[in-house]
Amino acid sequence: MKNILYILLLVSQVFFAQNGFEKGNDLYKNGKYEQAIDAYNSVLSDKKQSAELYFNLGNCYYKLNKVAPAIYNYEKALVLNPKDNDIANNLRFAQKRTVDEIKVVPKVGFAKLLRDFTAIYHYNTWAWISVAFSAFFLLSFLGYYFSALTLNKRLFFFGMFVMLLMLLISVSSAIFEKSHFKNERPAIVFAEMTDVKNEPQSKGASVVILHEGTKVFVKETVDNWKKIQLTDGTEGWIDSEAIQEVK
Repeated sequence: MKNILYILLLVSQVFFAQNGFEKGNDLYKNGKYEQAIDAYNSVLSDKKQSAELYFNLGNCYYKLNKVAPAIYNYEKALVLNPKDNDIANNLRFAQKRTVDEIKVVPKVGFAKLLRDFTAIYHYNTWAWISVAFSAFFLLSFLGYYFSALTLNKRLFFFGMFVMLLMLLISVSSAIFEKSHFKNERPAIVFAEMTDVKNEPQSKGASVVILHEGTKVFVKETVDNWKKIQLTDGTEGWIDSEAIQEVK
């Protein structure tokens, strides 16, 4: 009996979450963006999330000319689906409405090559690739073990070596991407205008003034201050309430 109740509860939660999502879509189509936001947030309050949900929320805020929430939700959508071109394009449109023009300093050298390579896939995808190479390695081993011909043994032995090498590369890429995902802490400035200080206190000297919608990266936290880094490498301390972390 308890199992049936759990199943009914789960089904009802999924139904109401989908109903809220579809309601939000209908409201959006009718230009009722504030009501659509409420409908989408009701889905989030049930701890249901998806890239499409955050994407639609970003669209609503964009239509209302609320730059920071729009960028914030597009960024959250990209965390869940980093290869989606529609999300990336809408994010670029929203970023054009920001006041600050912070240059992006590109990485160079081996670090850039490594990051470009591992960023090809999500760390979960790298994990599945590792499983596939493990299976091919096992098949190559079985072929080597049971083959009677010397030529076949050599071919399967070479295959084992290649599969082992590819396995090590894919596992390393998965670990690197997982570490990068956990350590990178992007955030969006929600305050209309805020000072970035050179130390974690209000009396500190101002390093730069930021406006809503600007993307920063959180490095550490001290009391109600967060040390951030801009895309041009500038670092400083900002009031925790002035930003919202994406993940």
